[in-house]
Parts: sequence; C-alpha cells; structure tokens
Amino acid sequence: MTEFAAVILVDRRGWVMLQERDEHPRIAPEKWAFSGGHLEPGEDPLTGAVRELEEETEVRLSPEDLHLVAVHDVHHSETGSDDKLHLYAAGVDLTDADIVCHEGRQIVFVDPATVPDLDLSDSARIGLTPFLGSPQHAALSGSAALRVET
Repeated sequence: MTEFAAVILVDRRGWVMLQERDEHPRIAPEKWAFSGGHLEPGEDPLTGAVRELEEETEVRLSPEDLHLVAVHDVHHSETGSDDKLHLYAAGVDLTDADIVCHEGRQIVFVDPATVPDLDLSDSARIGLTPFLGSPQHAALSGSAALRVET
C-alpha cells in the first residue's frame, strides 16, 4: 500500500481547485483529480500535502492552513493498487490566474455544480463527493478564505 496526500483549495465562491490530468500519468490519465501525490520515504501526510501543492501549483501554504478532510482507502483501477489518501483542504482568496500549472492540462477552480459531469479519478470521486456541500466545505468558502502567496 502506498500513501499519498492531496489538497482541495476552496475559493470564495465555494468552487474547488481540480487538475485536469493529461495522457501521461500511470494513474488516472485524462481524468480530473486533486493536486497531490505520493509521500516521500519518512514524510508525514501534512508535509507531503504542502509540498505537492507547491510543486504542482506554486501555491505556498503553511501546514496550519490545511485542515484534514478525511483519510480514504482508494483502489486505483488502472494499476490495481490499493492506496491510502490523506485529503486536506483550505479556503483561499485565489483565482485561476494565481495558479501555475506544472502538471496536467490545467489546474482550475471548478463550480461544484459541474463536478457530476466530470470524469473524476478514483480518489477524487471518493474524496470530493462527501466534501462538497459539507459543513467543512461551507466553512472554507467566503469570508474564511486566506490570501496566500503564489
């Protein structure tokens, strides 16, 4: 089992940041997914989430800005692997223009109403569905948003 960490950023509208993956990754090619990735040896999930977010988007958050959403067991259908997802979220005062896409086709804020129409990765399907519309999602939207450096 491999452990990985991912981040959901929530903007003032309640829209969530997702990555449209390209055809290159082994897991979830051409699907919509979270920014995140596998933990490095000895790395704790929160540190991994902060690192992956910055590597993929150039958004720098401190660990105390991230809130644990859930830990999910995920079966990746493409590889047959069973992994553990540590999912974190933060409210931010950012727009698509503030996000630098270092991986995939695009990384953008997505209207939750359009999420059912997206081809989601296994981890995004498992983690995003219960998060959207939850009290935690609502609390991270609007005035709770952080202004962060990119």
